[in-house]
Amino acid sequence: MTIERIQTKQRMSRIVKHNGVIYLCGQVCGDATQGITEQTQTMLDKVDTLLAEAGSDREHILSATIYIKDMEDFAQMNAVWDSWVPEGHAPARACVSASMAREALLVEISIVAAEK
Repeated sequence: MTIERIQTKQRMSRIVKHNGVIYLCGQVCGDATQGITEQTQTMLDKVDTLLAEAGSDREHILSATIYIKDMEDFAQMNAVWDSWVPEGHAPARACVSASMAREALLVEISIVAAEK
């Protein structure tokens, strides 16, 4: 059984594929100066890009773990999430309050998906 690592650096790979399953490293926003809505949208845009590179898409997401800095932002983050997830294709999901690696980050996501 082969393991394929894509965009690998010393600390992590951005994508790991094994047995038809795709694992994405934690994704954060494109611009940490923005609010929760924009951070969530640009974070999910990055997920779209990585899934496409790995041979998958939103409809094949199996599991998502969302880390949010402040649960006060939960409803706004969910509004972006709900419009992003294709109807009928909601993955298993967990959302937890967490400290972030950088102070300005408000949200991070980890994704497991199936290949198309």
